[in-house]
Amino acid sequence: MFVTCLFAGILITNLIPKNFPHISGTPWPTRTPSMALIAERSLGAFLAMSLMSMQLCTLIDLAGPLLTVLSVQFVLAVAINIFVVFPAMGRNYDAAVVCSGFGGISLGSTPTAMANMSAVTKRYGTSNLAFLSVPLVCAFFIDLVTALLIPFFLAHF
Repeated sequence: MFVTCLFAGILITNLIPKNFPHISGTPWPTRTPSMALIAERSLGAFLAMSLMSMQLCTLIDLAGPLLTVLSVQFVLAVAINIFVVFPAMGRNYDAAVVCSGFGGISLGSTPTAMANMSAVTKRYGTSNLAFLSVPLVCAFFIDLVTALLIPFFLAHF
C-alpha cells in the first residue's frame, strides 16, 4: 500500500501542476517557500514522532551486539559512499549531496536521507539531481524491490 501511495504522490506532484494549472481556481502551489516550509515541518514532525516512539530501555541487554552491528554498518556505509557512490555519481557537488542522502538511507530511512540532504543544501546550495534521484531510489524502487524479494525468500528458504 505504501508504494502505491508514493507512486500516486509522485504522479500527482509532477503531472497536475503542468497539465491542470488552475484546477482549484488558483495556481498550484508547487516549489514555493510555503510548500518548502510545510515539507520541512512535516519531516521534522515525522522524525520526532518516530524517535519518541522508540523504547530504547527494552534493548539494554542487546547494547553490545547492537553497537557492534551499527559500527560495522557505519564503516561499510562510509566505504561504499567514498569508493562507489561518489565516483559513480561524477565526483561533483551533486555527487556529494547524493552521498549525504545515501548515508541517511544506509543508516536510517528515507526521511533521514532527506534531512541529511536538506542540511547540506541549506548550507552549500541546491542540488536538483540529488532531490530527484535519492527519494525515488530510496523510497520507491527499494520498497518495490523488497516487496517482491521478501515473499520470494520466504517461499524458498
